[in-house]
Amino acid sequence: MGFYYRKSVNLGPFRVNLSKSGVGYSVGGRGFRVGTTARGKKYTNFSIPGTGVGYRKSGAGCLVLIAAVPVGIAATKLLLTS
Repeated sequence: MGFYYRKSVNLGPFRVNLSKSGVGYSVGGRGFRVGTTARGKKYTNFSIPGTGVGYRKSGAGCLVLIAAVPVGIAATKLLLTS
């Protein structure tokens, strides 16, 4: 097992991920995020906030769900204000 370093900077729904491999970025909110890793792989991530349970899909076809990002952000805002 090797050492790793990762730092994230949040800018609203945008996140910039800094690692020794380079810079990655993603957009989304709690429970849903779409992004690109520092090595250029695209991914879509779904999770249940607060549980540590989630699903991540990498590779071709994962960004088809990018239209759902505004819905995910709106749902997150509703959950946080409730």
